[in-house]
Amino acid sequence: MSTRIAGKSGAIPADAGASLLNWVPGVQTLRDYRLSWLRNDVVAGIVLSTMLVPVGIAYAVASGVPAINGLYATIIPLIAYAIFGPSRILVLGPDSSLAPIILGVVVASSAGDPGRAVVLASAMAIVAGTACVLAGILHLGFVTELLSKPIRYGYMNGIALAVLISQLPKLFGFSIESAGPLRDLWAIGTAVADGKANWAGTALGVGTLVLILVLKAHKRMGAILVAVIAAMFVAGWFDLSEHFAVKVLGPVPQGLPDFAIPWLRASDIVPILTGGLAVAIVAFADTSVLSRTFAARSGIRVDPNQEMIGLGAANLAAGLFQGFPISSSSSRTPVAEAAGAKTQLTGVIGAVVVGVVIVAAPNLFKDLPYSALAAVVIAAAIGLFEFSDLARIYRIQNWEFWLSILCTAGVAIFGAIPGIGIAVVLAIIEFLWDGWRPHWAVLGKPEGVEGYHDLKRYPNAALVPGLVLFRWDAPLFFANAELFSQRVHDAIAQSLTPVRRVVVAAEPITSVDVTSADALADLDEALKSDGIELCFAEIKDPVKDKLKRFGLFARFGDRRFFPTKESAVNDWLRVSKA
Repeated sequence: MSTRIAGKSGAIPADAGASLLNWVPGVQTLRDYRLSWLRNDVVAGIVLSTMLVPVGIAYAVASGVPAINGLYATIIPLIAYAIFGPSRILVLGPDSSLAPIILGVVVASSAGDPGRAVVLASAMAIVAGTACVLAGILHLGFVTELLSKPIRYGYMNGIALAVLISQLPKLFGFSIESAGPLRDLWAIGTAVADGKANWAGTALGVGTLVLILVLKAHKRMGAILVAVIAAMFVAGWFDLSEHFAVKVLGPVPQGLPDFAIPWLRASDIVPILTGGLAVAIVAFADTSVLSRTFAARSGIRVDPNQEMIGLGAANLAAGLFQGFPISSSSSRTPVAEAAGAKTQLTGVIGAVVVGVVIVAAPNLFKDLPYSALAAVVIAAAIGLFEFSDLARIYRIQNWEFWLSILCTAGVAIFGAIPGIGIAVVLAIIEFLWDGWRPHWAVLGKPEGVEGYHDLKRYPNAALVPGLVLFRWDAPLFFANAELFSQRVHDAIAQSLTPVRRVVVAAEPITSVDVTSADALADLDEALKSDGIELCFAEIKDPVKDKLKRFGLFARFGDRRFFPTKESAVNDWLRVSKA
């Protein structure tokens, strides 16, 4: 009998309360919170806020909405994700991968009106949020299982490379028209060769980077926070902005977000739905990879379905508080991790600091150089690279190593989402290839070894005259059904004695589809015409159930199915002697 908890609405089963907590992981984290985590979360939140302000502003402009809305899209979603998101350190907010999609809808439909732009962008966030929440409720998070460890490594290495390259213009103090990471690298080199670099700002940025990397060994020192404060002090003390034209953040806009429902025109519905769903797909893919990657690094399992609900809740919050679509951040998340974040409280602290800055201290970050911000991001990107485990993968599974490298190249050349898509498609092709052309074997009985084994491994294994014991190491499906029949005929042709029975050692066969079932019926007919009986051993019950539905079990009869290979061989020996 369940323990019951009294409440205003009546008695509630304790397990029902636990089920409700699954929908709000942040509440569960709060219940289990350790006081020793507080310092790390507060420091990490303050460090994170130094990036949230400039990044929020930059991506708002890139998305075609006013700068202040980038901060709105930062504050409320971080709080929403802290409640509904399962990852303890994942940071959500405006993201570069979404900016082109948002901009395309906003520019086409807003007619240059900033107010209309905000309404359109907010509506897209609501559509994206709804789609993600539904994906989580319908348990569609399983698609993240396509993202194997080599793919995740390749994605993160590609992201790290892309993020590092994207920060080089800020480090050198100029801007370029982005055309993809590798083409950007050529443009950066050309700009430096043409003398466009601001060497005072570059020196400050490089110094900040070195300081972060040196202090990183002393985790209690808060390397990033110390480096950011030092960079602001140097820039302000020597007035680098005025004397050496070093670009600094300057005052931020003021004003907190209000709850607002974006009302649309009839003509807006199709582009908003299209753009919102596109944003959901991109954010879904990006967040899935980042969530699983950082969960693996921290040793904590994250429910992908709840991750979709957390992402959806954050987007809904953004849309209802004058923000725009958001995703997980591949640059801010590692900053939070490197700064020592322990729980979602880091994001809440970051959101609160941003809110305080907007209201009370718009000049707090005015002396923060963009080159120092670039150094923070570059330091975080360096921490994302994974090489040692890839070397291990190269030694044990060569093709998966090259799959990872291809994913890295895809991200670096085409961007994050196409890069993942290329790698996943190749992974599926590789999986299908293994199933299409699987290993097969004729089995014999080796002397001094229990059981029946592959003749290629044990060429002196004893064979049973008149019997072929055939093993197929894959599911039977449409792509390999004909090959299965061909290999059975090959095994019969290679037999040293006339064959009267073929026993398929079916333990590795985990599934049968309609095409392969029909192929089995055709194979049975062909073998029967040659006086050969087709039988099965060790077939799994779920596969046997499918054969019953397809009518094959009735066709073959129970006597042609054996529980073990030994019983199948013994039955043949008995029949052949009769």
